This record gives sequence, structure tokens and C-alpha cells, in this order.
Amino acid sequence: MNIDVRDSQNATSHFAPLVSVIIPTFNEVANVSRIAAAVGIALEGTDHEIVFVDDDSLDGTRAEIAKLAATVPGIRLIHRIGRRGLSTAVTEGMLSTTAPFMVVIDADLQHDESIIPEMLSFLEANTADLVVGSRYVEGGGLGSWDKRRAQISAFATWLAKVVTKNDLSDPMSGFFAITRPAFDNSVRDLSGQGYKILLDICASAKSPLRIREVAYQFRTRQAGESKLDALVTWEYLMLLADKLVGHVIPARFISFSLIGGLGVLVHMAVLSVLLATGLADFFAAQGLATFTAMVFNFFVNNTLTYRDRRLRGVREVIYGLFSFMLVCSVGAFANVGIANYLFANSHYRWWSAGLAGILLGAVWNYAATSVFTWRVRKRSSDPVNASGV
Repeated sequence: MNIDVRDSQNATSHFAPLVSVIIPTFNEVANVSRIAAAVGIALEGTDHEIVFVDDDSLDGTRAEIAKLAATVPGIRLIHRIGRRGLSTAVTEGMLSTTAPFMVVIDADLQHDESIIPEMLSFLEANTADLVVGSRYVEGGGLGSWDKRRAQISAFATWLAKVVTKNDLSDPMSGFFAITRPAFDNSVRDLSGQGYKILLDICASAKSPLRIREVAYQFRTRQAGESKLDALVTWEYLMLLADKLVGHVIPARFISFSLIGGLGVLVHMAVLSVLLATGLADFFAAQGLATFTAMVFNFFVNNTLTYRDRRLRGVREVIYGLFSFMLVCSVGAFANVGIANYLFANSHYRWWSAGLAGILLGAVWNYAATSVFTWRVRKRSSDPVNASGV
């Protein structure tokens, strides 16, 4: 059967959206239809597409998006497996489109989609590169947030201003519109850490961005569960660390080292208890304390440092713990050997030789466990998506 390509092209209307709305999802089956409808109303008459970026939801979210795509023009889905996190989901969604203007909005309907046309008007008029939906300018608000959550948000916002080059009232916002050139100006330097992609973009911009803010009232989630938990605070701090010193020291290494320091405290606590109670002699107590500290370090790193690669299931965890302890045992031998060599054969004092050994051991443990314990695997697991702080 011969097909005339020209006839095929003429028969199919070409769709080049002016606006691409990026919506990251994880277990949002009850919200995807509603957010698509709300965005459709807000952008009625504007050529737009909606790109859902789903981190392997287990609740039927993708099936619901597929139903939408069958009846609503301009609905697209990116299904991510083995790649997770709100920031990287948004980045991947933006990279998948050719639209000159992009809007990022949560799926949970807490952002006010009705202000999108106003946000876009600044971009279209070329009076801004980035327009942020703000809860802190006049007319904006935090909705039903209690005093404690509002205080945490205010403190996080203050910390964010340490690393950004722009005077934003709400750098923690997850609701914004941006031009393609402004995004391209930042994308190669994005850390992808945590869930605050706006902060990452602002801190990564090679040149100052022209920014406008539009007020909106933060709404209460109507369906589904919030992805915000205590652990995302650590990710946020690691994002700040990455933007401040990431060009010198990787944020993961900082996290790994801090947890290693806590492991030393655990080691000393177990050792002192065993010796004080007479439950073991020094050799046995030292061995038990070392084992306990390694187990502690493995599980805390699995939860915090490598949350985006977290090992799950009995089989993965057992393998991960075994490889972690094996790698760290090699690191311990290297630590002692290098420290002893420097102390015995050079002008290093005992403390400087000891620190050199610790540093070498830490670098080895970090590098080797990244390869052998928390290597990137293609598997389905619980991603990290969080709503606004």
C-alpha cells in the first residue's frame, strides 16, 4: 500500500502549543481529571497542552490520564520508572515540549489556576522571564494553614533567599510560568535535588531573571494524600547546600559525611554501654559497636542521602546492607593504613594523620557505595513528590 506523505500531512492538522502546562503526579487518580478541566477552563481559547509527568503511580493515575487523552486534545503523559522526585519530573516535562511558554502547577488543586492567564500576559508582553504565583504578596494567602506550618514556611523562605540572586517573596512556590529561554538559561546547572524546582531555577540562572509575582490564595487539598513529610526538610537543606557549595563538594557527600559523624556517636554510645555494664570485653564490644554503627549508617543513608534511590524489599535491603558493610570495611582498613603511614613516615602530627585517614575513608565509602550499594536501578518504587511548604 502506497501512502502519499503530503496527503497524510494535509489530512492531519499541525498542533504547536503556545503554552505547555507541566503537572507532576504521584497517586493523584482523584485529581487529574479535575485539574485538567480547571486548566482547560483557565486557558480556553489559548493553544495549550497539558503534560502529566507520573512517577509510576500505583493507584490508577495513568489509566485516568489515558482516558482524558482519548477525549481531550493536548493531553500527554510521561511515565517515569526508576527516576523520581518532583524537581526532576518538572524538568523532564519541560524538556519534552517545544512550547515557548511553560506553566508548572501541582495536581492537587491547591494552586489557583485562574491566575494563569495573568501570569502568561507578562511573558507574552516580554516584561518578565519568570512569573511566580505568590502567597506572600498583597492579595495572596496561605489558606487554612496553622500558625506552626506558616512559621516553618516563613523560615524556609528566609533560608531560600540566601542562595537566590532574586528578590522573591515566595521562592518556595511550586506554581510559576517561565519562558523557554529563561529555562534554557538554568537547566544545565539544575541540581535536581528535592522538590523546590523554582528555587533551583532561580539559583542556577546564569544571568538575572526578570521576575513578576501574581498573588493567589493557597487552597486546601480536596482529594488524595499530601506527599509532604518530615524527610523533605532534609532534601530542602541539601538543595541549599548544593547551591551554596555544590560546585566544590557534592551535597550527597555532605549528607553522607554528616550521617557518618552520627554513626561515630552511635559507635561510642554502644561501646560505652557494653563496657560499663560488663556485657562484653573490649574486643567484642568494639566489634558490636562497629556493626551497630554500620547498620545505623546504612539505614539512615538509605532514608536520607539516597532517598531517590532508596532500596526497598527484604532482598534489596539485605544486599544493600551487605555491600555497604563490605565497602566500609575496606574503607576502615584504608583509613587506618593511610593514617599510620603518614604518622610513621612523614611530618604529620597524630591528629592530622588521623584526619587524613578519616577523609580518605569517607571519600572511598561515599564513592564505592554510590556504585555498589545505591547504584541506579530500573525499578518501580515510591517517588518523592511534595506539595508547597
